Amino acid sequence: MKIAIINGPNLNLLGKREPDVYGKQSFEMFFEYLKAKYNDVEFTYHQTNVEGELINFIHEEGFSADGIILNPGGYTHTSVALGDAVAGVKAKIVEVHISNTAAREAFRHISHVSSKCVGTITGLGLHGYELALIYLMEMKDK
Repeated sequence: MKIAIINGPNLNLLGKREPDVYGKQSFEMFFEYLKAKYNDVEFTYHQTNVEGELINFIHEEGFSADGIILNPGGYTHTSVALGDAVAGVKAKIVEVHISNTAAREAFRHISHVSSKCVGTITGLGLHGYELALIYLMEMKDK
């Protein structure tokens, strides 16, 4: 099974940026944990702070991966083009947010991505990525 994890802007700062909101662990450390625990999964990982690159990663992975775990970061709330990219690929995509966006500022309550995904996980920290992975593994043959 091939799973792509695609992270958007500022997620390269996990472990450093607002640890009270986003935790103290870097994504790279968490990614190593996922690869070790789920060694039967072929993972790819991309992170970018650039909207167009995020769309390109979705296009690249969206026709070859069995599923995508996507954290679009702040582009969730602003990018119609990102929502269109999600809608345009065949891979099942689960949107993940580390913080509970519904409990934050009002502008974070809008998502141009959620309605195009098979599901959304918010507010469970990095554990949300693992839950998305488990879901995609269970849904592979359905």
